[in-house]
Amino acid sequence: MTSQSTSAPIIAVIAPGAMGAAVGHRLVKSGCTVLTTLEGRSQATIDRARAAGLQDATLADIARRADWVLSILPPSSALALAEAFQEAYAGAAAGRTVAFADCNAVSPETVKRVARVFEASAVRFVDASIIGGPPTDGYDPVFYASVRPEDGRLLDEFVGLGKYGLKVSPLRGEGAGIGDASALKMSYAGMTKGFIGLATTMVLAAHASSPATAQALLHELHASQPAFLERITRSIPSMLPKAYRWVGEMEEISAFVRDGVGEGEANVHHGLASVYERVERSLPDGEDVDVLKKFVEEAKAVIKSSGGPK
Repeated sequence: MTSQSTSAPIIAVIAPGAMGAAVGHRLVKSGCTVLTTLEGRSQATIDRARAAGLQDATLADIARRADWVLSILPPSSALALAEAFQEAYAGAAAGRTVAFADCNAVSPETVKRVARVFEASAVRFVDASIIGGPPTDGYDPVFYASVRPEDGRLLDEFVGLGKYGLKVSPLRGEGAGIGDASALKMSYAGMTKGFIGLATTMVLAAHASSPATAQALLHELHASQPAFLERITRSIPSMLPKAYRWVGEMEEISAFVRDGVGEGEANVHHGLASVYERVERSLPDGEDVDVLKKFVEEAKAVIKSSGGPK
């Protein structure tokens, strides 16, 4: 990677959503040139990218210039981007050294399909997963990463992006390879976002029985599971604007569980995908969203009246 040997690398971040723009801004602040592609993007996305210091470029330009491509997209778009980039690379920069890191919330099987897109080319591939929210001053999400056993040097180079603001944790050791960073993400998000989906489901089901049932649930949680209730007051509001993205993520987790555990067990997160899809349909002020917001506000009032979280 020639530019890395003499200066800060040129890194493409696709796409500049909330996470991608924040990651790109962190890299820009650390001295990197950061490219993205804004074709067909909304004005809000264009404004976000420009505010972060990202430079617009075509995929062909990125193939010719970038040392690294970080794919940070909704899960359903991960494979399509890889295919589009490989096509641009083959036409504009075939043989040039570039590394492609899939940083998306996808199952091991999906990330292996993405990796196969580049098998016949010189593009080097990193399976990466991001755990945590967008980086801010004083906070860094973790980029877990795994590669083929023979690509240890590539993994070292990805870890080296730490000097430009990325907190990278490599997965090494027995059995580690493409798919393992994604498996970690699926396992972690299956727990954390699974909890939020389960709590959302039961609040809506309790209220559907009767508002009195939902009130009783709130007070019982406060009495016997105060940590759960306090977490609900933080996690449900932050979930609402992201519900549409979590639909695909739950489906990827379901596929991960199906491959590793079984068909019946995979129904858990398949059902949670339906929950998040239902929430997304209810935005911005539908009945389900109203129920969830009222439950959270009442829970906050109860917690405050008792002197705060226990």
